[in-house]
Amino acid sequence: MNHSVRKRVTGGENRVIYHAHTPYVIALTYVLPLQSEVFTRMLWKSATECCVVFPGGVGVVPWMVPGGPEIAKATCVLMEKYDAAIWAFHGLFVSGPDFGLMHTIEKAAQIASIALAATGGKPPRQVITDDNLRAIGREFGVTLNEEILSFVSDDELYC
Repeated sequence: MNHSVRKRVTGGENRVIYHAHTPYVIALTYVLPLQSEVFTRMLWKSATECCVVFPGGVGVVPWMVPGGPEIAKATCVLMEKYDAAIWAFHGLFVSGPDFGLMHTIEKAAQIASIALAATGGKPPRQVITDDNLRAIGREFGVTLNEEILSFVSDDELYC
């Protein structure tokens, strides 16, 4: 079901559908609000290449029983807009031309988890700013989803 959605919206470019039980992504679903904008912003700010690899962001599906039609339908809705969907408390579902997206998201989630643990959930001393993200986008010729940058501030992100 999701493969046909991604094939249609990407003109056949996304030919890989991949699901895994990514431990650091799962861990973040316990501490971050289950909102696509919050997760995307946290991941973008955790590793500089993230905004280049997934400039549109990542979607978040609230907890649902895995393996059934309901989670498949909810994921299809997100696959219309995003290349990846986080399944709360379960894992990550991605679509792309190769397997790199899954690894990039999980690496960023690992960095975010370590940083959040090190600061006790408080704002970190320094962050990749929104202007830094925009500069990366310009340099690499990608357009970032501005809705995500305007959704929540850094202060709200780390509360």
